[in-house]
Amino acid sequence: MGIVTNLKDKRREKQINYERKMLRELSLDILRKKIRYYFEPLFFKDHDWTMSLEEGCMDIAIEAFLLGAHFSRFGFYGESLQFVKKRCQEEEKMLIDALYDYLCFWSPEGEKDFYQESIYYTCEQYVQDWWEEGFQKGEKRYRLRLH
Repeated sequence: MGIVTNLKDKRREKQINYERKMLRELSLDILRKKIRYYFEPLFFKDHDWTMSLEEGCMDIAIEAFLLGAHFSRFGFYGESLQFVKKRCQEEEKMLIDALYDYLCFWSPEGEKDFYQESIYYTCEQYVQDWWEEGFQKGEKRYRLRLH
C-alpha cells in the first residue's frame, strides 16, 4: 500500500517550491534601491527607524512579486496584462492598503491630507511595480519551462 496524501498538502508543497524558485530571482540590493527610490523623498530624513521601515516595505514587495509571479501563467497562456491585473485586483489592493497603513503609522506628518495622499500614490506605484516585475519574471520562467 502507498502513502495517502492530501491534495491540499500537495498543492501547498508545489506552491512553496515555486515561490522558492521565484525568490531566487530577487536581490536584497535591488529591494533596498527601490525602497530608497520610492520612499526616500517621503521618509528618510531621520535615520532612527529606517530599518523598521525597510523591513515592512520589503515584506510587501516580496508579496507583490510573488503575486505577480503566481498570475504570470495566465499571461503565458495568452491573456493581456490588463486582464491579468483585473484577476488579482483585490489582492493587489490589500497589499497597497497594508503598506499604506504601515507607512502612515511611521509617518512623522501623518495627519496632513496632502502628505497621506502622496504616500498612498507612492504605495500604489511601488506595489504595481513589484507586481509587474514578478509577472515578467514568472512569464519568463514559464517560457523557459522552468516552472
